[in-house]
Formats: sequence, structure tokens, C-alpha cells
Amino acid sequence: MKAPAFDYVKPSSLAQVFSLLETHGDDARIIAGGQSLLATLNMRLSEPQLLLDINAIPGLSGITLHSDCVQIGALTRHCDIEDSALIAEHVPLLAMAAPFVAHRAIRNRGTLGGSIAFADPAAEWPTCAVALDASIVLASRSGERRVKAKDFFQDLYTTAMEPGEIVTACEFPLQPRAMRFAFDELARRRGDYAIVGLAASGQFADGLLRQVRLVFLGTGNIPLRARAAETAIEGKSLNADTFEAARTALATELHPAADLYHSAEAKQHLASVLMRRLLQRLAA
Repeated sequence: MKAPAFDYVKPSSLAQVFSLLETHGDDARIIAGGQSLLATLNMRLSEPQLLLDINAIPGLSGITLHSDCVQIGALTRHCDIEDSALIAEHVPLLAMAAPFVAHRAIRNRGTLGGSIAFADPAAEWPTCAVALDASIVLASRSGERRVKAKDFFQDLYTTAMEPGEIVTACEFPLQPRAMRFAFDELARRRGDYAIVGLAASGQFADGLLRQVRLVFLGTGNIPLRARAAETAIEGKSLNADTFEAARTALATELHPAADLYHSAEAKQHLASVLMRRLLQRLAA
């Protein structure tokens, strides 16, 4: 199947983008890396009349260290995050997650902003953004605003973006040096969509885990933070009783839907297996 006919414009400024969005409304789509959009176009799941290619707009890419956060521009490619020494030092969870983003050929073109705006519940960057309490920077003709990741992802492929807004950057708060991170996901083949995935963090001292945060991907319509499981683990040593309490708590708050290959029960089991695995890594 081929994409439907559409017009194509490559604006040179955000002002031009905002003007075109105002004129064309829902008939316009932003294209950056195009790794998701082009697929939906070819399957005719999306039929815009106008594509706005924002790659020529200056200031929308790059990784910058600030006093309180690492800011990543929306046009920053997945591979640049994967290869960044700055990311590896200051936002290690992103460095851990990057190799799981599809295949290297896709990571060479796909962008952080595109993944965040698309809001795929099986995607790595939205999950990491929630896990790290990131802020999504949105811009429109009215100015700039920031939305916490936990509030940005609202439902399946649905975000807090208002009409006329685009994602321009993500800001990841600097983490305490004592914080540990782990990321993993399970897929039928490397590079496939995850059956289930988990971003985990916490501090480990005196045999106890504290400030635990667990955010799952592929288990609902948005990245899901497992607060009940976190509570079951907080301040505890990792023994059989703690793992069982965490598993029981997780079952009350995680309700994955079955897919073509896995039942809901199988995905629930895999989520608990992944949780135990990553908690052990945090405590290693």
C-alpha cells in the first residue's frame, strides 16, 4: 500500500510552523525522523493533507548539560543519545534503554521528540521520561510551557499537547549520585516491540532499597508506574518475602491486555519476572 497524496513544506522557523498549523489544523502533521509517521502513512492509518518537515529549524537538536537537568532537543536522533558520553554519565537510564529502541538503522533517523509526541505505550523514551520525572517542553505561537511526563501521556497515542503546539525538547533532572538504574525488556526478537519492559531506579545501602521507582512499558495505554509494588519494596531487604509482596502488589495495579501472541496472564507473569530481575540488578 502507498501513502495518500499530500503537500510537503520544510519551514525554516518555528513561527512558520505555528502559522501553518494554525491554517491547516488537523490536516497538517509534523515530520521529524518519520520512523513512525511514514509507516502509518503507507498503511493509510494517517491521511494528512500537509507534512511539515521541521528538520531545517535551528535549535531543536543537541544534548545540553544544565545546573539542574540535561536538556535533549526534540530533533536529537536516538543514536546520538545512545552514543553520548554526557548521557551515559548524567542520565544513565537513557543510555541503558537506547539499544532497545528498534534497530540501529531506525535509531539513526528516529528522534526523541517524535517518540515522545507519538506516545506509543510500548516505546522506551516515554517510559524513561516518566521514570526520571522529566519535563516535556512544548512551544506554540503563545509561547513555551513545560508539562511533567507523568501528566503528558494521557491515553493511547494521546498526550497533553494542545492544538498548534509541538514538542521542542525534554528536560531530565539530574539524579543523586547514589541513585542506581536498570532497564530491560522482553521481546520475541531483538528490535521487535516489547512484550513488556521496565525502567527501575532506587538507592541501595545497608542491604535495603529506598526511593524505588518502577515504570512499565507495554502493559497499558501509557507508561505505568507501579506504586503499590514500590511501596512493598521500599526500605526492605530483597528476600523471598519482599519479592512475593511486590509480586502480589503488582498484580493489583498492572492489568495488561492480551495481544496476538501472549495472554494477559502471561504478560503479568513476565512483568513480575522482569521486576525481580531488575531489583536484583539495583542491589548488585
